Amino acid sequence: MEPTLQQTASARLITADEQEKPVPAVLRYTADDPFAVYFDFPPHAALDGEAVSWTFARTLLEEGLRGPAGCGDVHLWPCGRERTAVEFHSPYGLALLQFDTAALRRFLLRSYAVVAAGREDVAEAVDRGLSSLFDEV
Repeated sequence: MEPTLQQTASARLITADEQEKPVPAVLRYTADDPFAVYFDFPPHAALDGEAVSWTFARTLLEEGLRGPAGCGDVHLWPCGRERTAVEFHSPYGLALLQFDTAALRRFLLRSYAVVAAGREDVAEAVDRGLSSLFDEV
């Protein structure tokens, strides 16, 4: 079994009327999927009452800690020195959350202790992706 990193984090959901609601999250990283990070949210944080997991590139997290990043379902940008905004887009709408930048940075640095940047096994990741794709056909 490959090492897995998990870290709890407190997020603040920014509502349409600009209120902040606390939302717990679990940030995950695994050497089995070295290019990705996972942000998991509990059922009570979702509109449909189901747990939600967002997966996106670890490099996107790194870029979003320094400046605006993302083009698609996930966007990140710094909000001052202490917070980072993470915006998730889905067919049902969008969610804007703010995380403590220090917590996200700590998680990112810990992920590099599991698999260093540039040491990800591209061939293995492609093989695993293709196997997953064709197993479903």
